[in-house]
Amino acid sequence: MQRIAPWLFVLLWSTGFIGAKFGLPHADPLAFLLVRYCAVLALVLPLVWITRAPWPADLRTALHIGVAGLLVQATYLGGVFSAIALGLPSGVTSLIVGLQPLITAALAGLALGERVSPRQWTGLVLALAGVALVLSGRADLAAGVRVDFVQVLPALIALAGISIGTLYQKRFCPVFDLRTGTFLQFLPSAVVTAIIVFAGGRWRVDWQPEFLFALGWLTLVLSFGAMSLLHQLIRRGSAVAVASLFYLTPVVTAVMAYALFGERLTPLQLGGMALAVAGVAAARGRAR
Repeated sequence: MQRIAPWLFVLLWSTGFIGAKFGLPHADPLAFLLVRYCAVLALVLPLVWITRAPWPADLRTALHIGVAGLLVQATYLGGVFSAIALGLPSGVTSLIVGLQPLITAALAGLALGERVSPRQWTGLVLALAGVALVLSGRADLAAGVRVDFVQVLPALIALAGISIGTLYQKRFCPVFDLRTGTFLQFLPSAVVTAIIVFAGGRWRVDWQPEFLFALGWLTLVLSFGAMSLLHQLIRRGSAVAVASLFYLTPVVTAVMAYALFGERLTPLQLGGMALAVAGVAAARGRAR
């Protein structure tokens, strides 16, 4: 299971586009996330009670878990969804957030004392180049759509959230029970998102079958499946090795879009996929 966990995480995380594809037309982005957070809390709290899952030993650890959740959940997802809602093309958003492994590598030495080898740096740069090639065939990039700073800012906030959040969790709370830890991570995310949603009058949810499908998928597959795997990977591997996996998300998403929606793949994109996979393999070579 330990060997397939990274690739299973990439597969599950990449299915997030299904939720965006089916759910966002029926809800404001932050309202969508708030409903998702509440659904996770409603499911995990009875599980905690029934299984008598252990809570953190002290308040300080619980706060660290909550802060990590705010960064990885509310800040990252809220930033990505808000950027797209403001009109930033999803391809551009993917490129901005795709800088995360490089930023994580740059900060890993200062935050965690991890040494990033030349091979890993080379792998990260190659993988980023591969992702750029994969995304180059997207219409929202090829059309040369103009963007402004207001649209880009939420994506930059999302980039900071996922980069700092990964390092923060690795340093301050790498080990915790997934049941109580999930509750402690999603609770502050729900509270902060609710304040933003209702203070800004952004509540809009159309409870259509497509939205319910997207909600169920993101709650069960992403919030429980992918996030549980991410916590385990952070616990066991180096921050750089874990971050490098995010380069594979656009690759797998492009393949899924081809299979499910008939979106074409150009030879340049196929070459980019191979380059991204090779780069991630090199970046993960030192720590498994």
